[in-house]
Amino acid sequence: MNKKTIITMMLALVTMTGLAQTKTATITGYSPALKDGMLALVYVDDNELPATIDTVQNGRFSLTVPVEEFTKSYIFLEGEGSPNSSRLIWLSPGVTVKMTGNDYLIPIWKVESSIPEQQTEDRLIEPCRDVLAELLKLNSDRAPWEKRGPVEIKRRKMEMDILPSLPVDAASINKLEDISIDVKSINITHNNSFPYMEQLKELEKSMAARAPKGFEEQLAEIHANIYPPHVLQVGEEIVDVELFDMRGEKHHLAEVFGQDNRYVLLDFWNLGCGPCIQSEPEIREVYEKMKGKLEIISINDNNLSAWQNHAFSKRIVWKNWNDGKKGKGINSLYCDINAWPYFVLISPDKRIVWKGMGYIPGSFMGLAEGLNGPKQDNTSYLSLAIRKVDASASGTTVSFRYYSPKIYGFGMSKGAYLEANGKKYRLTAADGIKLDDTNYTQVKASEATEGLLKDLFYTDFTLTFEPFDTMPSTFDFKEGDEKGDFVVRHVSLE
Repeated sequence: MNKKTIITMMLALVTMTGLAQTKTATITGYSPALKDGMLALVYVDDNELPATIDTVQNGRFSLTVPVEEFTKSYIFLEGEGSPNSSRLIWLSPGVTVKMTGNDYLIPIWKVESSIPEQQTEDRLIEPCRDVLAELLKLNSDRAPWEKRGPVEIKRRKMEMDILPSLPVDAASINKLEDISIDVKSINITHNNSFPYMEQLKELEKSMAARAPKGFEEQLAEIHANIYPPHVLQVGEEIVDVELFDMRGEKHHLAEVFGQDNRYVLLDFWNLGCGPCIQSEPEIREVYEKMKGKLEIISINDNNLSAWQNHAFSKRIVWKNWNDGKKGKGINSLYCDINAWPYFVLISPDKRIVWKGMGYIPGSFMGLAEGLNGPKQDNTSYLSLAIRKVDASASGTTVSFRYYSPKIYGFGMSKGAYLEANGKKYRLTAADGIKLDDTNYTQVKASEATEGLLKDLFYTDFTLTFEPFDTMPSTFDFKEGDEKGDFVVRHVSLE
C-alpha cells in the first residue's frame, strides 16, 4: 500500500469519525515557512489514528478536533523539512487554540489558549525555546549522545527549575512524567549519568504531596521511573511470566524453550508505533528462513480488545501475545525504557544475550547470519555477523557479513582485535573492506520491491589476526574499546 493510499484512507476515517461527534475544539496554525501541501495531523490522547488532518495552504492549517472532554492532543507536521516531533496541546470542547511560528519547528511555536493547563505548558516551553530548537536540530542530524546528551540534560534541568513555581495540574504532572521517563533512559543507557537525581527526587516528593486527586496512577508511574525496579540485563536468566494469545488462551514464556535448541526473540511493540510496523517485513523474511532455529514472540502492551481487533495484529504469523497489563508487566521486567520497538534475544539456555531499542534495517538479517554461523553472542549491533572462522598456526581469519541500507556508510577500525586466553590478538590484514574509512554495502539482500527491505544491502569481508598461542574454545571480537564499537562475544571454535 503506498503512502497516498494510506493518507486517503486516514482522511476517510477522520471524516467518518467526525460525523459521529457533536463536540469539537479548533486548532489553527500559521508559519510563513510552511509549504503548500504539507499535512497537519492531530492525535487525541493515545489514539493510533489521527483525529483530524488538514493540508497546509499559504502557510496555514485549521483542525476541527472531535473532543468530548478535557484531554491532551499531539500536533505533527508531515512533509519535507518537518521535525519528527510533536507539540502537546490541551483541548476542551468549544475551545479555539491558535499556534504561530516562523519555521517548521512546531514543538516550540507560540500557543494562545484559554485552557489553564496549556498556559502551564507554555510557561515550561518559553524559557527553554532556544535549547529545544538546538535539541530538535541535533535529533534531525542524528547526532550522537556525546553531542545530544548535554543539551538534553540542560533542557531537563531547566524544566525541573521551573516546575516548582507552576500549578500542580495535568500539564505539570505530565511534564514530570516525561522527565522521569527520559532520566530513567539516561541512567540505564549511560551508566547513571543524570547529575540532578536528588533535585528530581525532591521535586517528585513535593509535587506528589500537592497533587489533586485523580493522578494517583500517573504519580505511581513517575515514582517507579525515578526509583526503578530491577530490569533483567544481558547475561541474566529469564523470568517466566503468563501471557495471552489472540484467542485469549494462556501461555508461559518458559514454554517456548527446550524446542530444538532454538533462540527466542522477544519483540515488544505498540499499535501506535510506526517503526514496529516498518520492522515486520524484515522480521517475517527472517522468520521464514529461520524456522527451527529461531522462535519469535511479539509482545503487545495495548489493552487486550484493541490489540485483538487490530488489522496489524492479525497480520503477524508468529506468536503474538499480550499480558494484559498495558506495559506494567513483562515490559518492566525486560525493557530498560518504555519505548517501542524493543527487542530481547534469549539463548536456548534461557540467558539474555542481546537487547536493543528501535528498528535498524538489517538487524534481523544479521541475526539470521549469526545463528547460521559459528555460535556467537552479538552484544552490540546485530547487523554485523561472523559467518566463518579459520584458525591456524599462521593466523586467525574471521569472515563477516554486514547489513544496512546502501546509503549508510560503515567503518572498521585498524585497532580491531580478538580477545582470548587472557590476551589480545592484533589485526594483521583485511580483505573486502577499507579500514578507518567509510564503506558501503554492495549486494542486494532481499527480493522485496517496496518498503525498507528493497534498499537493504550487505557486504562480505574478512579480517585476519595474529595466531592464537593456545587454541581457545571461544573468543571475543572487538573493534575497539570505545562506546559504539562493534563487539561479538563468545565466538565458538568448537
